Amino acid sequence: MATDSAGTGAGRRAGRSSRHTSGAPGDWARGAVTTSASPALSRSWRLALRIAGAGLLAASAAIHLDLYLTGYRTIPTIGWLFLLQAIAAFGLAVAVLASGRRIVAAAGAAFAVATLGGYLLSMRVGLFGFTEVPTTAGMAAGVIEVAAFAALAVAAAAPASRPQVGGPAQPRPALAKRQPSVPAVAAAAAGVSVLALALLGAAATQAGSPAPQAASRGAAELKTATIGGATVLTNAQGLTLYWFAPDTAGRSACYGDCAAYWPPVTGSPAAVPGVTGTLTTIHRSGGQLQTTYNGHPLYTYIGDSAPGQARGNNLTLNGGLWHEATVPG
Repeated sequence: MATDSAGTGAGRRAGRSSRHTSGAPGDWARGAVTTSASPALSRSWRLALRIAGAGLLAASAAIHLDLYLTGYRTIPTIGWLFLLQAIAAFGLAVAVLASGRRIVAAAGAAFAVATLGGYLLSMRVGLFGFTEVPTTAGMAAGVIEVAAFAALAVAAAAPASRPQVGGPAQPRPALAKRQPSVPAVAAAAAGVSVLALALLGAAATQAGSPAPQAASRGAAELKTATIGGATVLTNAQGLTLYWFAPDTAGRSACYGDCAAYWPPVTGSPAAVPGVTGTLTTIHRSGGQLQTTYNGHPLYTYIGDSAPGQARGNNLTLNGGLWHEATVPG
């Protein structure tokens, strides 16, 4: 009976041991490795997320660098912020690829969402005297930043799979028990990403296109004002008017994103006394009349929010140099 009891006890112990190990008999003795049964992110998936996040950060940096080189560098404050964003994003992309540390991935995710936040704020209320409008490049960068956040947030927050030597299962530490599972982390990242995309779409819709100017049959009232010691043309609201170097006397070169930043002055000109020079009109591609002054089609600038401002003067933006329309004294 003692022998049977000992054998039965040994069998129960062997059975319990087999439930905590996997593989063929004897694997535990040879140091076989199994993984934790709790949901975790494998090394290959974490690497894939790091590569994706780094690539998306680099893509966002490339867009900002292109915008900087093609004109934003001439915008006070905003110009060097665009350059700083490009440098920081490229640096973080390299760091995310080179390091497997979660803190680096978290920094990349935070940077992506902060960059998107700056873009949304600029469209909503403007930053440093500059108001963004929805453009193809800006919206593409926004979507890329949302995707970068999602990839890097999961890489930073999801629990990693930890190899476990076969044999009797060890109790999980209390901290490990409180770690979120991969599905929970992915769901949270997806929720934040959907919210960010909704905010991006709402901001784009609210910003929209500039308010339509006077209809072609209406009158574009022109006045003058003294700004920085120069006498310049303004519209009826006192906003400074500009001309675009690539334009010709009979054709405007500013359409699409350019016209969103620089709304054309449409309608037949009606000048008040004191406005000298030749006022005529041209037809834009959509059929609207656009006012010209001394052969230059005229525009306002969305960066000017009040009379007396000329923030668009001498900016190289949207493919060319912009000048305030001065009136000979």
